[in-house]
Amino acid sequence: MSGDGSWRRVSREGRRFLRGRYRSLRRLALWSLLESAHTFLGGYAVARALDDGFLAGRTGTGLGWLAVAGAGALLGALALRGVFGGLADLVEPLRDGLVRRSVRQAIGRAVADPGRAGDAGAVSRLTQQTEMARDSFAGLVLVARSFVFTSLGALLGLAALDPVLLVLVLPALLLGTAGFLATLRPMARVQRAALDADEALSGRAGELAAGLRDVVACGGGASAGAPVERLIAEQERLTGRLARWTALRTLALGVAGRLPVVALLAGTPWLLGRGVSAGAVAGALTYLVQSLLPALDALMTAVGAAGTRLLVVLDRFCAPQPSPHPAPAPTTTAPQVAAASGVAVELRGVRFAYGPRAQPVIDGLDLTVGAGEHLAVVGPSGIGKSTLTALIAGLLPPGGGTVRVAGAPAQGAPAQGVTAQGVTAQGPDLRRTLLPQQAYVFTGTVRENLTHLCPGPVSGAEVERATAALGSDGLVDRLGGLDGAVDPARLSPGERQHLALTAAYLSPAPLLLLDEATCHLDLRTEERAERALAARPGTLVVVAHRISSAARADRVLVLDGTRAVCGTHAELPARSPLYRDLVGLWNARG
Repeated sequence: MSGDGSWRRVSREGRRFLRGRYRSLRRLALWSLLESAHTFLGGYAVARALDDGFLAGRTGTGLGWLAVAGAGALLGALALRGVFGGLADLVEPLRDGLVRRSVRQAIGRAVADPGRAGDAGAVSRLTQQTEMARDSFAGLVLVARSFVFTSLGALLGLAALDPVLLVLVLPALLLGTAGFLATLRPMARVQRAALDADEALSGRAGELAAGLRDVVACGGGASAGAPVERLIAEQERLTGRLARWTALRTLALGVAGRLPVVALLAGTPWLLGRGVSAGAVAGALTYLVQSLLPALDALMTAVGAAGTRLLVVLDRFCAPQPSPHPAPAPTTTAPQVAAASGVAVELRGVRFAYGPRAQPVIDGLDLTVGAGEHLAVVGPSGIGKSTLTALIAGLLPPGGGTVRVAGAPAQGAPAQGVTAQGVTAQGPDLRRTLLPQQAYVFTGTVRENLTHLCPGPVSGAEVERATAALGSDGLVDRLGGLDGAVDPARLSPGERQHLALTAAYLSPAPLLLLDEATCHLDLRTEERAERALAARPGTLVVVAHRISSAARADRVLVLDGTRAVCGTHAELPARSPLYRDLVGLWNARG
């Protein structure tokens, strides 16, 4: 927290808020004066009951003064009832104003940066932080008012009994209060940092939850989860610092709340020797134990906890907001990641089985897919085609052998990635995009569904070129254009696949894996989509459910049990009986 600047900003806003509510403040003050009278009568009546009543042998007088103390308690109860009635006039307008400001801030951020993901911190400000400010402000007003008017009554009572009593009580009170005040600013800084970490963790977790499937599909779990782990560690560190400052604050509370009683009791012989009556000493002890010290303890607890929270939260709402008209960011086409050494995928001696005693689905597979190549994978249902794509995508670890993508192990992020600005740097795994049979479409705009695989902004013209190439422009128009709303439940399986294929086309990944991702499309739409994806810069691996897909590929991988044969569509019928049967069956159906 920028201590002085934050305090000045919050103080300015606080004064502005309170200036328009003098009537509510006067109402609270008038009711609180009754509390001062209650406090004054509590100790003074005890002193008079002892000195003028019981110790003087006048029991009736003593009981009369105790009745006066009881009447003071009734005044305190009446005052508390009026205080709670006036408190709502201060607390509820504060909460309503913070809610309005939170909404304005979220809208301002969205206008300032339309391409940015949703402001997850706005949810925390609108719900948790506004309620935190409301409760903290209400508690702080209650205890601060109580302390001021209780202290006024108690100090006046001590002075009325004997001014020398203040000499024993005030130094310890001031010492503990000074120590307590010294902890306020450091605790406010730590709590500000804790709130920042909480908002950052909330936003990061929301981003990961929205794209969890894609993170797992691209093997980016480790790199995506690392920032979350750092934020959790930061929260743990800040919690420890808060605990240490809380311990110091507790020590200050002990000094202010207990030392005055010890000083009064230890100085009783000295007071009696100076002519202070026993009733005055008992009255002073009553003021300390029943009024002054409980009020001080409540104030320090509230200021130390609710007060610092309130300062931090209000500073979040009072912070300057971004301009709603920033300079437009340059629009770039999603960058492409180059494959290493002209090899997109390399499998060497790969073996995989679903369990230590299960028969291998893939056994001893060797395969090299060149950069820019179009490979089709065919075979009977359950033969291992989806398993192969999962191995290449890094979703499954091979039981034996190696799987490499763009020269790096398939599992785990590569040494280099691509940032949103298109600069190579340490980052997430953008080497591949996997489209399963069940297309991933989410509630949002059409534009968001088409560009969610891109790490940076994509121009509208680029999106329109992609929809034209894939033939999904008609579907986009029916949905209301790029800013139209997408409801996955209202889309057919084929429409969902069409949108997902267009998103894959815009993806910067140089390797696309289609695991029967066109099975719900008609023949013409499937052909157009596959030809567009094959013409796109990069490598295309298609798990084909129609031989027509294999016929369009550069090479075809035929999986037959644990055997595999790779070649062109023209030469494979002579080399693979299974492929020859599949082609014959397709031709017969055609």
